[in-house]
Amino acid sequence: MAKKKGGRMISSAGLVTYYESEDRRQVTIDPKTVLAVGIGLGVFIFIMNLIY
Repeated sequence: MAKKKGGRMISSAGLVTYYESEDRRQVTIDPKTVLAVGIGLGVFIFIMNLIY
């Protein structure tokens, strides 16, 4: 049998180690900002439908 490397779970398919590492080059957006933009866009579309 093959030896297991590290203590990673086989069923997780590497997702655990992927999310544990943080990349400093990534763009981070606050969840509140995403929610506010979504609500704002929804209200804008609703108003545009009322006008036209």
